[in-house]
Amino acid sequence: MAGFSKALIIPVIKSAYDRVVSGGRVYLIFVGLFGLLMLIGIGAGINALFIAGSRHAYGTFREVPVAMLISTYVFFVVASTGLCLISSLGHVFGVRDFMPLARRSVYLSIITILAGFLVIGLEIENPFRMVVYNIISPNFSSNIWWMGTLYGFALVFLTIEFVFLLQEKKHKKAIIVCLLGVITEVAANTNLGGIFAMMHGRPYWYGPYLPVYFLLSALITGCAFIIFFFVLSYWINRKTMDQPTEKALTSVGKLAILLLIILMIFTVWKMLTISVGLPSAMEALNAIISGPYAFSFWGIEVLGGMIIPFILLLVSRGKNIMLMFVAAAIMIFSIFFMRLDMVVVGEIVPLYFELGVNEYSRLHTYTPSVSEILVVLGGVGFCALAFLLGEKIFDGFK
Repeated sequence: MAGFSKALIIPVIKSAYDRVVSGGRVYLIFVGLFGLLMLIGIGAGINALFIAGSRHAYGTFREVPVAMLISTYVFFVVASTGLCLISSLGHVFGVRDFMPLARRSVYLSIITILAGFLVIGLEIENPFRMVVYNIISPNFSSNIWWMGTLYGFALVFLTIEFVFLLQEKKHKKAIIVCLLGVITEVAANTNLGGIFAMMHGRPYWYGPYLPVYFLLSALITGCAFIIFFFVLSYWINRKTMDQPTEKALTSVGKLAILLLIILMIFTVWKMLTISVGLPSAMEALNAIISGPYAFSFWGIEVLGGMIIPFILLLVSRGKNIMLMFVAAAIMIFSIFFMRLDMVVVGEIVPLYFELGVNEYSRLHTYTPSVSEILVVLGGVGFCALAFLLGEKIFDGFK
């Protein structure tokens, strides 16, 4: 039996290796660069956790305990939710235009959630203890426990779904598992928003807005990831995009336009409701409208994350793939900083601000450390490396 398994596995591995090597010099250079970036990021995280200590290596402190690494985790896992939901529109809910997206989108959903786990694993002071006690000592009243558990189950369902999708005869089983994955991803995503939304002491976060916003932004991020990585995949494989895939990307572009309109309206209402809220929430709002985060909000989040992509997608009319690709790239870049602003701005107003305590009369300041930036780049490197290898190992997801 062992010899039989070996006889099957070795040719498969050799075939995958040959496809990777056949990618060409430029492809292999990028594989090496992203692999090196991933290793540097992991090394920086290990140094922060076990040698220098996270309190010294990372730029967080008592008043701003979570920052860039948490926002990067949010960025990746929310993208995973969006990819899962959009891929399910085709092979689960029967929207034919989205069917060509299934395999690659599910794979992207898997690697983005793993990238999120990698980053948060290097942020938590003792990730191994977290995994152990998550199982042997569950806290059912903790949103964070539910977040980790639900995303863990989502990863399992996505992996099983992907294996079934690679086997045509098991498509019906893939549909069932995908439905379970969709339910789990939505529950995990809205629960993640609920972690912030249920913090009474942080008025900028508190309220029913964030769980809904996380789900909406997941769909937008999923659209951007699909357009960006699908176009890249055809360049990597040196193939002309087939008509069904072009039609699918056109539908994704139209969906992104609708979602961007809703997001812009959501953002306006968020600002209006905060403007009549508690003084500390209004102070956070002032920080992003006219304070230290004004450029990040107006220049990156609003202009880069909403207005420019909306215009480019409208002009493309779903037919100019290059314009759609540029819009998706700008969206992905801007959404990353959108997550960072959401996390950090909610903490920069001191908890004693409204009490008039002199020591806490000014906004906190946060600057990411070199170690944090390297860990983030390590997560990006892992995601990019897994994408490049996946394109060759799975032969373009035919």
